Amino acid sequence: MDRQLTLMVVHAHPDDECLSTGGILARYTEEGIRTVLVTCTNGEQGDDQDGIKPGEAGHDDAAVAARRLAELRESVAHLGIDHLELLGYRDSGMEGWTANSHPDAFANVPVQEAAGRLAALMEHYRPQVVVTYDETGGGGYGHPDHVQAHRITAAAVESTGIPDKFYYTAIPRAAIKRMFEMMREHGIDLGFEPSDDFGTPDERVTSVVDVTPYVERKLKAIRAHESQGENIFLFRMPQEAQEQAFSHEAFERVLCKVSVPDHDEDLFEGLRDG
Repeated sequence: MDRQLTLMVVHAHPDDECLSTGGILARYTEEGIRTVLVTCTNGEQGDDQDGIKPGEAGHDDAAVAARRLAELRESVAHLGIDHLELLGYRDSGMEGWTANSHPDAFANVPVQEAAGRLAALMEHYRPQVVVTYDETGGGGYGHPDHVQAHRITAAAVESTGIPDKFYYTAIPRAAIKRMFEMMREHGIDLGFEPSDDFGTPDERVTSVVDVTPYVERKLKAIRAHESQGENIFLFRMPQEAQEQAFSHEAFERVLCKVSVPDHDEDLFEGLRDG
């Protein structure tokens, strides 16, 4: 290899780095691979103090952004990420929110403009492996900022031609089904049931990485984002369910310039010396 092995992961908001990629970021850092996290927005549309929601009286966008970015840096420290790059765009909010129409919202930024900034980071770090969401924003999530992160990353990968491998995060439908069954067995009601089409079709999953030794780091990274309550339910899960949910991370490989098996357990398969 004529350049340092490098992983670049592109996420939409502070806290997105934890669940689907926290394990690979921790694992590959420990293996000596350079890790780069690109966070596209500042998370202004998160909860403010005392759970005040965006649009409610007392919600301070600037204060929320400052708090969430501080939490992000703490999460980065827990995961051992080498480089954090902030694009600094404004959080667009969930689909249908009034924040969607803000002219500075990330989802409203021309794709080529934001992709150009990301491409410059790819030129700088020259990652062999790049990871972001699929075209639905991650297993059908549909958040405008996740979809935009997909668009700009795909455009930057294509325009630079630098990455050897490009992956989408995956939430296998079979794994979701198993987790909810386990929760019901333990008498835990999350208050919702996933639809049949939520998550990544199992046949699209090409790569499952074992990150079992890094589960505790992932949990610490999640806890670092304490101002956002949406992940609290994860800590109500029994130990067995937590280990199932956090010990493996799944991906869909959509670009590969090296010879690899159809299914692999290492995103750097085919890229390591020897």
